[in-house]
Amino acid sequence: MRVLIACAVFATIALVASAEASGVQEYPKIMTDDEAVASEGTKEEGGFTADDKKAMKDGEEKFEFQAEVSRLMDIIINSLYKRKEIFLRELISNASDALDKIRFLSVSDEKALDSKKELEIKISYDKDARTLSIQDSGVGMTKADLVANLGTVAKSGTTNFVEAMSQSTSGDLSLIGQFGVGFYSVYLVADKVRVVSKHNDDDQHIWESTADSSFTVTKDPRGNTLGRGTEITLFLKEDAGEFLEQERLKTLITRYSEFITFPIYLHTSSTTSVEVPVDDEEEEEEEGGEEGEEEEGEEEGADEELEAEDEEAGEEDAKPKTKTEQRTVWEWVRVNEETPIWTKDKKDVSDEEYNKFYKSISKDAEDPLSWIHFKAEGEIEFKSILYIPKTAVSDHFNNYYGKSTALRLYVRKVLITDEFEELMPRYLNFIKGVVDSDDLPLNVSRETLQQHKVLKVMGKKLVRKALEMLRKMAQESKKSTEDEEEKEEDKKEGEEGEEKKEEEKEEAEDKYLAFWKEFGKSIKLGLIEDSSNRTKLSKLLRFKSNKSGDKFISLEEYVENMKDWQKDIYYISGESEESVKKSPMLERCEKKGIEVLYLTDPIDEYCVQNLTEFDGKKLQSVTKEGLKFGDEDEDLVSKREKIYKENFKPLTDKLKELYADKIEKVEISQRLETTPSVMVTSKYGYSANMERIMKAQAFSDNKQQAYMMSKKTMEINPRHPIVSELNKLVSAEEKDEEKEEKFSDLSWLLYDTASLSSGFQMEDATGFAARMYRLMKSGLNLSSLELEPEVEVPAEEEPAEEAEDAEGEGEADEGDEKAEESDESKEL
Repeated sequence: MRVLIACAVFATIALVASAEASGVQEYPKIMTDDEAVASEGTKEEGGFTADDKKAMKDGEEKFEFQAEVSRLMDIIINSLYKRKEIFLRELISNASDALDKIRFLSVSDEKALDSKKELEIKISYDKDARTLSIQDSGVGMTKADLVANLGTVAKSGTTNFVEAMSQSTSGDLSLIGQFGVGFYSVYLVADKVRVVSKHNDDDQHIWESTADSSFTVTKDPRGNTLGRGTEITLFLKEDAGEFLEQERLKTLITRYSEFITFPIYLHTSSTTSVEVPVDDEEEEEEEGGEEGEEEEGEEEGADEELEAEDEEAGEEDAKPKTKTEQRTVWEWVRVNEETPIWTKDKKDVSDEEYNKFYKSISKDAEDPLSWIHFKAEGEIEFKSILYIPKTAVSDHFNNYYGKSTALRLYVRKVLITDEFEELMPRYLNFIKGVVDSDDLPLNVSRETLQQHKVLKVMGKKLVRKALEMLRKMAQESKKSTEDEEEKEEDKKEGEEGEEKKEEEKEEAEDKYLAFWKEFGKSIKLGLIEDSSNRTKLSKLLRFKSNKSGDKFISLEEYVENMKDWQKDIYYISGESEESVKKSPMLERCEKKGIEVLYLTDPIDEYCVQNLTEFDGKKLQSVTKEGLKFGDEDEDLVSKREKIYKENFKPLTDKLKELYADKIEKVEISQRLETTPSVMVTSKYGYSANMERIMKAQAFSDNKQQAYMMSKKTMEINPRHPIVSELNKLVSAEEKDEEKEEKFSDLSWLLYDTASLSSGFQMEDATGFAARMYRLMKSGLNLSSLELEPEVEVPAEEEPAEEAEDAEGEGEADEGDEKAEESDESKEL
């Protein structure tokens, strides 16, 4: 019995969907303001005359809502929906359902579409009356359907829902998630709703309600104005004026219902210039003005001018006079022009269509880098297209944890949300695209997804397909690189050929390399966040190395190039590529021809902590202790190390004593060639680069990090002359204060230079400077670093003004003498 009741409930709610389908009275294709006024005649609000209203009042029947429905509407209006704009999506979705039903019925009943052939949705608005109308040519509803579907909701489901919501504000909204309450969302924006519906098997009826405890149903006194279908008119609230704006409506329709199968038309207005005939009165005024101007002219040649005017007037009489005016023109404009290409077979979709579709959903001016189109089957079925953009947005990583995925979720081509995190992990939030499923578990408002095992299955499939797309792109990149290398080996071309080849190479850009430069951090973040896909993600990693030059290599390529005796994958981390290239840690690796990966991105340190091995090969840092190579005779190495330890025991013991607070131990190095000493860290502690990164954190706590920043190990090169000389100094029998100071300064200088060359920050810059000055004293053979006496200041000279006066007087005397000599010469 319960099963029968449930079936009846679902059948009833299915009809609610058709009730929610709505529309407006059809207008001519293009209508001017004057024509619209003329066509209205004596009609009043909503297309009803006073007589129509009186007939409706006399023939209406009043019904009471079920108590559950009344309470439900109160919850919907005040609590259920997050955004008011959702009502338009719900009404368009129900209109589409109604159109689907009539199309389905027409398959078995050829006359089903006779009343109206067009299957479409029309939306219009009236700012003066503050009404918004949605009309469809769907299946429509009979009087009984209007009463049953718009006044009743399945009692069991509704009762449970109302009880749950009254007990807790976080009630399980899924209780009525499948019961089609979308129609009631109209009361988010409307005080009053009128539903006019025409079914093929009944007359046209009108349903009205103001969201109170009752509604009315009456036969439409106008007769059959719809032909077939449903029209919903919303009398909007004062705060819902935004839904009377043309651009706002167009935006909402495009956002939520862009891919509805049936055409959606919006009644839009535009201003245009039109030619209109000139009235007789206006023409007379113009002629009078012309005559006045003629009287003011000269009288000579009047006969000739009159004859010319008569001829012109004859020509003008033959053509009606017109003038240009600005008119507002109304027309039905289709809004949903885009095609849901994900519903097609991928072999039927061209690259141009994929690119166009991507630009429409992402608003990106560039074509996508790559895409994958697939249909998932099994526990849940859905269709999807996933795109990889060419470039990352400016705040992609700056807003990493606050940015949601860029996927759009559709249910039967209706947008549910484009802001969710359940289906795609955060590290793949750069992927754009659509997901469309017919049976997703949504809450009653259809604004959010419910937590369900089906979602987990869907999420796993989406991630698998996204990684498959990246893997395929990486393989194509590797193949194209190998082909280019083969061509270069086959023949050498001239200068013109080389230029042409470079141009072709730029055109055929490595897609995966372009992706890696933009989104490589995302893959590394995936290694940290997604342990289940760590193996797949590790194959997508790319690094530079000491043998790759300017190219990036994968871990797979590294393993292929490994020495036969090599057991580990070696890497070095640092602040920049330039710094790691010059690191003394690479000396022995370079000599043995071992490839070492450069990890210069700060996130690389976190990445390798979560990727301890690849293809059975452990990742080994060349900056940490315990570094070993597999190409040497271990027995011979052990014996040589034992000898070195005995020979340099005095030095190692003394250095360990001297650096007691700084290092844990001093050992003979197996990794150095030309450098006297380096600093390494413990196998499981922070590397020098990681220590630098952690100290640079804005909210770093050095006390909490101290246990990870383990004491360092100094490794000395027993073959280096500096180390040998220090060993001799410490082993000498005769020691004095000067030699002790010299040994101490040289030892600390060795410590400081080893720390700096190993990537650590200097801890005691002042002490380092003092030691350097003492060593400079010794190098310059200075007896002391005491300051020299201050320079003596010379005696003060005669003030400048007096000197100038004296010079002036001297010049004046000379002038007088010259003048006297001149006078004497004249007298002579």
